[in-house]
Formats: sequence, structure tokens, C-alpha cells
Amino acid sequence: MTAKELRKRFIDFFVKQCGHKEILSASLIPEHDPTVLFTTAGMHPLVPYLMAEPHPLGKRLVSCQKCVRTDDIEEVGDDVHLTFFEMLGNWSLGDYFKKEAIEFSWKFLTAPEKDGGLGLDKAKIAISCFSGDSDAPRDNEAAEVWKKLGIPDERIAFLGKKSNWWGPAGHTGPCGPDTEMFYWSGEGVAPEKFDPDDSKWIEIWNDVFMQYNKTAEGKYEPLKQKNVDTGMGFERTVAVLQGKKSCFETELFAPAIEVLRGLAKYKLDAANLRREKIIVDHLRAVTFIMGDDFGVGPSNVDQGYTVRRLIRRAIRHGHSLGIEINFTDKIAEIFIKNYGEVYSELERNCERILTELRKEEDKFAKTLVRGEREFKNILPKILEKKLDTIPGDVAFNLYETYGFPIELIEEIGREDGLKVDRKLFDEEYKKHQEMSRQGATAKFSGGLADHSDQVKKLHTATHLLQAALREVLGPHIFQKGSNITAERLRFDFSHPSKMTAEQLALVEKIVNEKIRAGLAVRIEEMTPEKAKELGAIGVFDKKYGEKVNVYFIGDYSKEICGGPHVNNTSELGNFKILKEEAVAAGIRRIKAVIAI
Repeated sequence: MTAKELRKRFIDFFVKQCGHKEILSASLIPEHDPTVLFTTAGMHPLVPYLMAEPHPLGKRLVSCQKCVRTDDIEEVGDDVHLTFFEMLGNWSLGDYFKKEAIEFSWKFLTAPEKDGGLGLDKAKIAISCFSGDSDAPRDNEAAEVWKKLGIPDERIAFLGKKSNWWGPAGHTGPCGPDTEMFYWSGEGVAPEKFDPDDSKWIEIWNDVFMQYNKTAEGKYEPLKQKNVDTGMGFERTVAVLQGKKSCFETELFAPAIEVLRGLAKYKLDAANLRREKIIVDHLRAVTFIMGDDFGVGPSNVDQGYTVRRLIRRAIRHGHSLGIEINFTDKIAEIFIKNYGEVYSELERNCERILTELRKEEDKFAKTLVRGEREFKNILPKILEKKLDTIPGDVAFNLYETYGFPIELIEEIGREDGLKVDRKLFDEEYKKHQEMSRQGATAKFSGGLADHSDQVKKLHTATHLLQAALREVLGPHIFQKGSNITAERLRFDFSHPSKMTAEQLALVEKIVNEKIRAGLAVRIEEMTPEKAKELGAIGVFDKKYGEKVNVYFIGDYSKEICGGPHVNNTSELGNFKILKEEAVAAGIRRIKAVIAI
């Protein structure tokens, strides 16, 4: 079964056989959730609806969601870890629960292809369930459903929170136990007893049962609305269905690897095969991030920092393979071609993707030259001291300051009989990583997921801000992202130049006038066509379903949105712009607060 066929089969099964409505993939750049840099799971765009806000398409949903996770970048290069991936998922928003969710999963996995399923061998499937702890009891309910479907006791493992619990999208919010499905990828008959530590058991799907709400105090309270959130790893499942060792051997990656091998001759040993996987994984990820309609290019902050890191890591490994020409755009073109039919934004933003890659590769080539020059300055001092090792902190400075690859430092050092103190280098690198993680955690704490009163106020204020910007600057203004905490709002928008002091003062004045006017905030459900006809702000592409929620603030603001809002602008308080600055070419950013 091809990747394209799997996507369609999954959506068709849940739409035609289980009564779900399809929702198209949300942006990789979270529009209203500052708790994460990227959309890391299908649940992120649905948090308001998991908290009981009605979804325009009803209580049963299905999608194929684009996701990016950056926690395991250093692990990429094996057969399992991916930076960008697609997640096939189905949701119940207060409708069916454990029994139906598990039965749907079982039917899709094992029903014959002629009946819309995958036709997997039942004798090669194993299950894990939550073992329970002081926060929540053992999930015997899920296990009993599996047993009734024919899964024997020895094929069911009970595991702890680390394995079988899905936390909230941020620090607080919906969460609960999950049950996971594994498929035997080894030769011959699967073992009678399921061993979760055996890597031949490949996890392909999990059903999350959102029974609890994690509070700011760390308590787990029962949710009024119980939800189901499932996720099937698309790439892993494609590999399983095709009998491949990993997804890198499937049509999702193989064409890019073929182009890569045509750019240089290198030995296909374990080290170089790992470099191949890192390159194609990272360049696929940045192709999707930059190709998103809210996409960001390489920079030194936030999502852009991750984009730059991924690109440069790919370039470094390309250099190690002996590739001497610019190649990142050539690999990206393969992914744009292969995914463009499914994700039209890649074709729509093709030129931006390729241009940014070429610029970044040219820029990094210069840093490599500077790094080599600095290395040549350092080398005589090391030899003069008759050292046989390049100090780890010196090597790390070359890496961090000049972007000089550690592999290249080691290679040049060997020419002069020098090793690198990798232990100290690794220690310095780990310190740097920990500082980066702590910075990211602090920067992206709090957000819409907690639905606090202050966040609701700031979220509503962004609607007024966008409307005022369009009034002052023109109709070319569109939101390019937002980051809202309980302390302040951050709003990114399309505009080619720095705003004047007079323009900022006028925008602030207009917003405060609308607040003092006490405008009612109301919501209406309608078709995207009707919303467009009424002049509602929104990106009218395929991401909308048959119905959307439009929030009206008096007659001043009309915007397609999901999430919490106040009932009247009089609740907001005084609006104050703190700063206006550039984010990227053609993108500006405003930071603002509201106070009593």
C-alpha cells in the first residue's frame, strides 16, 4: 500500500464507516498556543474543543495533521526518529469513548482491504495500557475491551505514565491514559508474550482517553467532557505495510536519498547511512516549516532558530559526505514535488523555500571559511604547547561561534596528529543544550491552553488589534502568528515597513475606543463561503471544513477563530502597545498589554 493510499484509506474509513467529518491539517506554526514552537500533535489545534467549545463540524472528527517535534533532533539518524511527521487521527469530542474508539482501531487495522481496513495479521498485534498511579487508576476498562476483541492476556502490557499517559498540550489542560498498538516486524511468527522493550514490536497507533484536566496546581480533575484523541504514526505504518525496515526505504524518502547519492561518491557504511537520514529528515522538516502559509525562515530566535539549526546540521553532514556544491534546494525540490499534491502550500510557497535555502547555504559557507581561518590561528598555539589534544572548550567555541563542524575539527586535527577532547566538548555542548531548553521553557510558558480570564482578554484584544491595523495601514494586513500569555500578547502581521509613532498611537487609540464602547462579542456558525461574503478575516484555503466559527465584535471585527473570548469589550481594560519590531522580511510584530 502506498503512502497516498494509506492517507485516503484512513480518512475514508472514519468518514464513511464511523460517521466522522474530515478536518484538514492546521498550520505547523501554532496560531494561538505559545506553549510550543510548533504543532506537535493533532490535538493542538483542537484544544478549545477538547475543553467543550462546540466544533463547527460536530463531535466526530478525522484528519491527517502535519507535526514537528524537536526534542529528539540529536537522535535523528536511526530508523525511528523523525523531526517532521504526519499524524493520522480521529477524535470524539464528548461523544463515544473507550469501547468504540478501541473497536474502530481494531477494525481499521485488521479488516480486509476490500472492507476499507489495512488487513494486518491479528496474530502480530500487541497492546499496552496504563498501569495506574496516585493520579489515576489502572486502565482495566481499556484492557477488557481488547480482551473481548481476542487479544490474549500475554499480549497486553500495563505500563506507567512515561509510556501510556498523554499529557496536556501545555502545562495545563486535557490529558489522560492511552492504549497503544504494536505490530511485530520481525521474521516469522510473533512471540506469544509481548515484550515492550523488544524493538521488533513497532508502535503504530495510540488511543488517548482524555478523562482529566490538569490544573495549574498539578492536580488531575475529572473532565466534564470526556474525549478521545487517537494518533497513528503515518510514516511508521507505511513502512510496516510495505515490509520495509524503516520509512527511509519507502517512497517518502527514497527519491531524495537517490538524488543525494548522485551528488557525491561515498561509502555506504553505517556512519554515512546515518548522515543520509539526518540530511533528508532535516530538509524535509524545513521544507514543510518554511512552506507553511504561516511559515518562518532561518533566524536566531524562536522557530527560525530551529529552522537554521536543521539546515546547518544538514549542510554539515552533506560536507562530511563529500558534497561540494549547494544541495539543500535540490533535496527540497524532491519533497515539494512528492508532497505538493497533498499539501498545496508547498507548491504555492516553493520559491520562498528554495530562495531561503540557497541564501542560508551561501551564508553558512562563509562561516565555514571563517571557522577554518580561526582554526589555523589556534593550531600553532596548540602545537607550541606540545599538546596532543585540542581542548574541548576551544573546539566548542569553534562550533558555537563559527558553526564549525566538530567532525571537521577532528579531521583537520588528525592531519597534525591531534585528537579532540570530546568529553569536555560534549560537556560544554550539554550545558549549551540545557540553557537553550530552559530558555525555551521560560519563553513559552503559559498560554491559551489554560483558558484563564487574562488570556481570554488578550485573545479578544488581538481581534481588535488586527482590525485597527487594517484600518490604519490597509487591507494587506493579515495575521502571521500570535503568542499570548497571561502577561501580554504578541501579534505578528504582514507589513513591508516599520510603523511610525503616529500610526502606532492611532492603532492604540482605536483599540481603546472600541474597548470603551462596550461592544458585544458574539459567535456565529456558518459556511466559509458565507464568512467570506460577510468580510470575515481568515485564510480561505482548504483547511476549513463545511462550517466555521466567526467571532463578531460589534460591527467592527469579524474573524474566523476558535478559542476563548470575553463577552464584551468593556471587560478588557486599557490597551497599551509596548513595542513594534521586525520579525522577518515583510513580517512585523507588536507586543502589547492590557491593564485596569
